[in-house]
Formats: sequence, structure tokens, C-alpha cells
Amino acid sequence: MAAVPNLNDIVALDALALSDAIHSRRVSCREVMQAYLAHIAQYNPEVNAIVSLRDAQTLLTEADARDRQLASGESLGWMHGMPHAVKDIASCAGLPTRKGSPLTSDAPDTQDSISVSRIRAAGAIFIGKTNVSEFGLGSHSYNPVFGTTGNAYAPTRIAGGSSGGAGSALALRLLPVADGSDFMGSLRNPAAFGNVYGFRPSQGRVPYGPAPEVFVQQMSTEGPMGRTVADVAQLLDTQSGYDKRSPLSIANGASRFAGALQRDVKGVKLGWLGDYGGYLPMEEGVMALCEASLKDFSAMGCEVEACAPDFAPERLWQTWLTLRHWMVNGSLGEMYADPVRREKLKPEARWEVEGGKTLSAADVFRASIDRSEWYRSLARLFERYDFLLLPSAQVFPFDVETHWPSEVAGKSMDTYHRWMEVVIGPTLAGLPAISVPVGFDARGLPMGMQIIGPAQADLAVLQLAHAHEQQTQWVRRRLPPMLAGR
Repeated sequence: MAAVPNLNDIVALDALALSDAIHSRRVSCREVMQAYLAHIAQYNPEVNAIVSLRDAQTLLTEADARDRQLASGESLGWMHGMPHAVKDIASCAGLPTRKGSPLTSDAPDTQDSISVSRIRAAGAIFIGKTNVSEFGLGSHSYNPVFGTTGNAYAPTRIAGGSSGGAGSALALRLLPVADGSDFMGSLRNPAAFGNVYGFRPSQGRVPYGPAPEVFVQQMSTEGPMGRTVADVAQLLDTQSGYDKRSPLSIANGASRFAGALQRDVKGVKLGWLGDYGGYLPMEEGVMALCEASLKDFSAMGCEVEACAPDFAPERLWQTWLTLRHWMVNGSLGEMYADPVRREKLKPEARWEVEGGKTLSAADVFRASIDRSEWYRSLARLFERYDFLLLPSAQVFPFDVETHWPSEVAGKSMDTYHRWMEVVIGPTLAGLPAISVPVGFDARGLPMGMQIIGPAQADLAVLQLAHAHEQQTQWVRRRLPPMLAGR
């Protein structure tokens, strides 16, 4: 990356380049930590992306220990000495997990989640957490514990959610790489709003837990975010793989995602889903940017054509509502049952639980059948296309004071998450999907597009995203204005 105003040489490095600089001893772990802490002190107050930041001297002491390990020929892994902040939904020993709620404890956790333990084993130094929406509900990262996260490109606008802190931190170079999780686009939406990459892996690719329930809660998954597809693939290598505590997790075998991204995409067939034939309302400019990006795929030699699943989108939404109500009721129902704690849940959380209480077992089973038919519908599309393309959001980042849009393109939104309906398809089908940057509107607000692959085709999705990255280079072309000196 060319030198630009306000961007330190160390924090300007992408994650893999930083790893190489550390391991070749061109920079020390102490120098890396100093650079990041100074950068965070300067820019994090603008967006409130990183929360629960640990004491600087303690972090420098840990960096010194990493330097001594390198001096003796020991490296813990590719993240050795790299600063990392965990999404504040996942457990990280030594840090509190607040989930954006006053109902959680501010005491430090005593164990790591499975994914976080793997990042720790790779050598990362945990500096804090990244901000989220309350209990991860909603694609706008605000909560009563830490406040609101702003957009890296326009701090008075939203960063997306629930991995909004991760997205803004990445875009502003406050972190080399970031972890997140995705139920309703929570890796994809913040990536689109931050001009970075967010990858929702195949269901089971990244084991979730330890958790009380390990079979039913399948719609949310953890995954990687980064400024390059190579960084995303490297973090996915770290996070993924079977764990006996997560019985539905996938064993990677000998395959790896990083280092295998080069692929000739000439002749690859892409199905453009667009707005589902006019069903999804889109803010003006969203479709234009995504459709312009189709030309980039064509320039790469891909064959692109419009397509549609043989499944009514209204049926898909009702399936989503039923299963979402059921799962949120399962996770938050106990809090709701206590009137005192219920009052401290945001209205949207209470609405989800109340919706779950009206469901019968037959309702849930019917929704699971519908979900299964949706999967089969997409499988039929994948008989004709190698990948499917879909916008990552229906609106551009809006004002941070707005909790959620009441309407999109003149159509009323009847729920707090209807404006993100575009992301539910890959979630319900358990398919790999990555949000890739596709440019900016006239106001300088970013947008992304989803590349969706068949079941367990995670590497193939990353390969196409990598090819698109080489063609477009949006992350390198367009820094956040506060970093670019504008």
C-alpha cells in the first residue's frame, strides 16, 4: 500500500504482511503493539469500535514476552504477537463478555470459546472486544453498555451489525484481522458497510461452543473478516475444523483455505439474483452499484445471467420469522420470564421472545420443512450455476440515531430486521457466502455484494472473491476519509 497521510506503516500492513514482518524480525511485537495502541487512541473515539480495551502496559509486557519467544526460535503461529479484539458475543478468558446488555456480568470470563481458543493458540494478543448490537440482534451496533459504533467512512452513520465494531475496526486499521459471527448477515452487512470482506462459512465449518445446546442452534455461525481475501482465508484456517464439543462441526481433513486462492475463473457461471424479481425494496443506488460490479465479473471471463429460485420469497420470510422467534425465545426466554430483567431487554428482543411463545411444535417442524425445500431450491439453481450473486444490503448506512428504517424505497418495514431480508437466504440454506466490496455511492457510502456457493464450497467462494479482489481492489483504492487526510 502506498504511503498516505495519517496511516502508520505498521498498521497499514494487511494481516499476512504483518505476520511476515513480525516473523522476519523487521518489526518487533512491542513496536506493533505500540503502533496499534497509538492508532486506536487516535481513531477509536471517532467510531467506538473497540470496547473493554485492556491496560496498555500489560499489553506491552505481553508483546515483550512474544518477542522473547521469537528470539529463542519459538513462534506460536501466524498471529504471533498480533493485536486482536474478539467480537463481544464470544467468550475470551480474561475479558468480560457483555453482549451489549446490562443483564450480563462485567466479570472477566474464565474460558475461551472454541474459535477464540484457536486464535489464542495461533499467537494473538487479545487487546479487548469489538462492539455489537444488544445480544447480537439487529444490524446496527448500538447498546446501553458501550453505546453506538459509527461507520469508518461516515461516523455519523451506522457500521452495520452485529459485528459492527469488527467492521469499523478493520476499515480504520485498528485491527489487522477480525472475527465475527453471522445469524442475519452479521458478518456480511458490516463488511459491506465498511468496504472490507466478511465471510459466512458453511454451516458447521467453524465449531460453536462450548454451549448448553449443540444441535438446534444452527443458523448462527462464527467466521472471519479482513481487508483481503487472503487474510480472511488464513483466519478461517485458524477458526475451522472439527471439535468434539460441537458434534455437527466439519472436519477439514488435509484441505486448507489459505494459499489455495489462485484459480482461473474464465467460464465460471454466475446467477444474478438481484432483488428477487422486484420483491425486495432497495434504496436507490444499491442495485446500480451491484449491477456495475457484474461487469467486473464479466471482465474476468465469468458468464453472468439473471436467475430466480423456484421458491416464493414470502414463504422464505415466514420460514425465517418462525425459526428466528423460536431460537431467540430459546436463548432469551429465561430472562424474559423475569419481569425485572425483561424491562432491561430492548423492545426488539422482547418481540422475538413473544413471537416464539406463540409457536407450536408443528409450526417449527413446518418451518424446518420449508427451510429444507429452500435448500433444495438453491441446489437446483446450482445445477445451472457455479455461484449465485446477491446484494449484501438493501440500504446504505443510515443515521446512527435511527434504530432501524421504517421504510425502504417507499415500502413500510413491518419488523426491526425486514430491511436486511436480503441476507436470510444463505443463512437458512447453511451455505458459504462472502460479502465483497463493489464501490461507493455519490455520498461516499460503501456497498457490498454476496457471492454464494453450494454447500461446503467454502474454498471455491474464497477463490472467486479473491479473483474479484484482484480485478477491483476497492479496499486499497478507497481509504476511510479520516485516514486519507480528507
